[in-house]
Amino acid sequence: MQNFFVKSHGLGNDYITLNQDEISFKLTEKAIVRICDVHFGIGSDGILLKVPSNKADFGLRILNPDGSEAEKSGNGLRIFAKYLYDYGFTKEKSFSIETLGGLVQAQVIEEKNNKAKTIKVDMGKAIFESEKIPVACANEECIGEVLELADRSYEINCVSVGNPHCIILKEELHEAEIKKYGAEIENHSKFPNRINVQFARVVSPNEVEVLIWERGAGWTLASGSSSCAVACTVVKRGLTERNLSIKMPGGSLAIEIDKDWEIRMTGEVREIASGTLSAELLQDLEL
Repeated sequence: MQNFFVKSHGLGNDYITLNQDEISFKLTEKAIVRICDVHFGIGSDGILLKVPSNKADFGLRILNPDGSEAEKSGNGLRIFAKYLYDYGFTKEKSFSIETLGGLVQAQVIEEKNNKAKTIKVDMGKAIFESEKIPVACANEECIGEVLELADRSYEINCVSVGNPHCIILKEELHEAEIKKYGAEIENHSKFPNRINVQFARVVSPNEVEVLIWERGAGWTLASGSSSCAVACTVVKRGLTERNLSIKMPGGSLAIEIDKDWEIRMTGEVREIASGTLSAELLQDLEL
């Protein structure tokens, strides 16, 4: 169906899914921003675009609401996997997806009313090398380093899980604080490709609370890749076990990390709405 869309969320982190073969317009930066706008478009934390792949069963582009492109998104991958399964692109419960951040294996764990409900995603391997994240750091790994801001400093830990993350461990979490400093950290000169930001508090050996500032999107209720990055960081720092519940304002994800730093993430996904982009919206995209 031409210009058909599906809007879904993973723990409140919502995405619009489109099929490149079905859209009649060019998905420019301006078009992405307009479609994601809550007042002038559909409203979402980004767009998931189904594209061809020569390396996997399916290809995925992840487009941020500011028009930039993300390498990987854990919630986005689970939402995309649900879309592929629910709308008949595959009958298999396990399939591969190619992203800019690498190949990912997705598995439908639980169904309800013939629709995917719980999905596990193999998120690949955590990378701690500063150059590969990337982060400008004198040391091979940016763990426990100091980041200087205009009016304060933070101890930071950086990791890539297919996209770059900066984790700040805290004894208390305050939404106002990450909203105040998130953008400054995201755009700091230390991070050449910008960075996702997480404030995290270890609750127990198996539970961590997290607040998230997402690169290109801002304050976010939940993030799969952020959950994976935080989990890897607290394990790296010796603060928790390797099987964790990551608790965010939008809900919790189960994260497993093996001894080789391979990451698996499990969580629910829910569809919100489906339909077609209106002729009037498409006209506005061309203005």
